[in-house]
Amino acid sequence: MITKRQGIIVWFHQMKHVKHLKRYGHMIHVSKKLKYAMIYVDQERFDDTYESLLKLSYVTKAEPSYKPYIKTDFESKVVDKEKEYDYKMGI
Repeated sequence: MITKRQGIIVWFHQMKHVKHLKRYGHMIHVSKKLKYAMIYVDQERFDDTYESLLKLSYVTKAEPSYKPYIKTDFESKVVDKEKEYDYKMGI
């Protein structure tokens, strides 16, 4: 069974705190220059994890990812010419 996950972007003061952030979820990416980490957590535990990250003294801010709530089914605005005209009509 596939579990639904959601990302959290955590901004911190120093790089030495990165190893402490690993216990909160699956760490995907860490930027040394901009001092942030991207962590994925299960959606059932998202609220608790998000609040606990905000309470940490070394976390500047945390931002949730809104990707699970965005519609990802795209439709084409360009009309397909083959579907517009039926060339096999007279045969």
